[in-house]
Amino acid sequence: KLSWVLTLGLPLGLTVSGFPVRGVVGQNVTLPCKYRVNHQKDITTMCWGRGSCPSSQCSQTILRTDGWRVTEHHSSRYRLEGNLAQGDVSLTIVNAAEADGGVYCCRVEIPGWFNDQKNNLELSQSAPL
Repeated sequence: KLSWVLTLGLPLGLTVSGFPVRGVVGQNVTLPCKYRVNHQKDITTMCWGRGSCPSSQCSQTILRTDGWRVTEHHSSRYRLEGNLAQGDVSLTIVNAAEADGGVYCCRVEIPGWFNDQKNNLELSQSAPL
């Protein structure tokens, strides 16, 4: 069976507990993404897209939230199973396929100019576990 390795591409100054995530084709794979929520006013919109994070929004958007719930998703295979109100917007890909490999963008839309938290994550095949 093919398996996956997730590589985190982190912008400078952003601290994320990054560790390789492994999964197997045909099983669920979760791409980690979190942001800090101290008060309800910190809860914000975010999107997941395919390809690197562009200067605004997400390219090839696969999922979007209003901060409280998913407002747009392009496949029932893409799910947010974490606690949105606590800033856990990790993406779970249900029944991962070879075609799911590639770069994903997790963009948390922080109010103000150039404040967005952008995480580029690469899901690639690895040798069997």
